[in-house]
Amino acid sequence: MIELDSVDFRILELLQDDAALSVAEIADKIGLSSSPCWRRIKRLEEIGIAKKRVTLLNREALGLDFEVIASVKLSLPSRENLEKFEEAVSNWPEVVDCATVTGAVDYMIRVVTSDMHAYDGFLRDKLLGIGLVSDVQSRIVIRVSKRTTAVPLSHSKFRA
Repeated sequence: MIELDSVDFRILELLQDDAALSVAEIADKIGLSSSPCWRRIKRLEEIGIAKKRVTLLNREALGLDFEVIASVKLSLPSRENLEKFEEAVSNWPEVVDCATVTGAVDYMIRVVTSDMHAYDGFLRDKLLGIGLVSDVQSRIVIRVSKRTTAVPLSHSKFRA
């Protein structure tokens, strides 16, 4: 059983907001010295709560401002085909999210490319090119009103 206290949650909140904070800065913000703070962060990493620290890029500034949310139905959703599809998706950098879903389709994917022509190439050469997909419904994202990488820590079942 994972045991987290309010200090652990405060560390997680700070790391979610800015993973570039130093241990000393985090320790100062939560009222600990650096060594115990460092040990807590290491523990959170070791038990798999803190998975990795990344830098979020401005994709629009990089010319990657075309985003599509696509529902994907496999021709035959067998265990073997699900595994083949998931393996293929894991190698496509254009796919930034992929989730198995319930309902009329098998997957929802979020695809980021430079423009509609690049998406068309992805669709034809990769997604339909693997021979597993029977239907794709593409929805072009016009505007994002909310996007976050933060999880709602206040709703954690481990929160005291």
